[in-house]
Amino acid sequence: MNSYQTLLYYCYSTIVDAEQFAADHLQFCKSLNLVGRIIVADEGLNGTVSGTKESCKTYMDTILVDPRFAKTDFKIDAVEKPSFIKMHCRYKSEIVHSGLRDPQIINPNKQTGVHLDPKDFMEMKDRNDVVILDVRSDYEHSLGRFKNAITLDIQNFREFPEKINELAKYKDKKILTYCTGGIKCEKASALLLHEGFKEVYQLHGGIIKYGKEAGGKDFEGKCYVFDNRIAVDVNSTNPAIISQCRNCGITTPKMINCANPECNEHFTQCDDCGIQLDGACSTDCMTHPRKRTYDGTGYYVKVPQNGITI
Repeated sequence: MNSYQTLLYYCYSTIVDAEQFAADHLQFCKSLNLVGRIIVADEGLNGTVSGTKESCKTYMDTILVDPRFAKTDFKIDAVEKPSFIKMHCRYKSEIVHSGLRDPQIINPNKQTGVHLDPKDFMEMKDRNDVVILDVRSDYEHSLGRFKNAITLDIQNFREFPEKINELAKYKDKKILTYCTGGIKCEKASALLLHEGFKEVYQLHGGIIKYGKEAGGKDFEGKCYVFDNRIAVDVNSTNPAIISQCRNCGITTPKMINCANPECNEHFTQCDDCGIQLDGACSTDCMTHPRKRTYDGTGYYVKVPQNGITI
């Protein structure tokens, strides 16, 4: 029986003295024995937290009763154990790093794509005048993506603005954007509109909500998530695995971090190659003097390296 929950959520809403809010919010989360990762910025909240059902309910109730965050849409997963080890709540310049801080250009509270509920997204996505655009990073869409989606060669969302020119050929189409939980689409769709794209939509609640409310139809592979689970199943209608082992090319849904902490690359690797390379991405990394012990999971607790957390 799953006695814990993991909550994925965000809310664009102005927070006065956000840095102090982050410090206070951390103590509040700790008082509930929650674990997770929350980013606080002047523009709002972005978080994934995990704990008992009771603690998660108290957390959601507290967030939703605050007028600033009343519109927050929580995606709730039942889990066997908490999805994090520690609780972090940090103040940053943005709740999702885009590098676009001019509120006259990017302000999801003023202009963003039309929000589509999962069933409306499912109904629209196969039309001839529609392009499905994945705004996530390459390691995410390599693990799973919508059938026929346009994907971008980006390692971080902050590189998305550089790809606008590549997308210009789709300006006469309806653009349906999607991401894990919806937060990246808020800024991606706003930027597309600013750049002259006329009809821009976004999957409300992202891939996670689509799986829960529309059965995940035509989402191929697994969905990458930013917690200890790494990947979750989405499609209960017509599932398929599309990701391939970086080393041998066999189909595998397993994603790990390279055992060499100075590499730490996130990639897909089958169990056989994991055993052969001892959790490393290459023979060079396998023989690195600082290589971590591989326990078969490929997940490592972050440790300081030369003053930098990796």
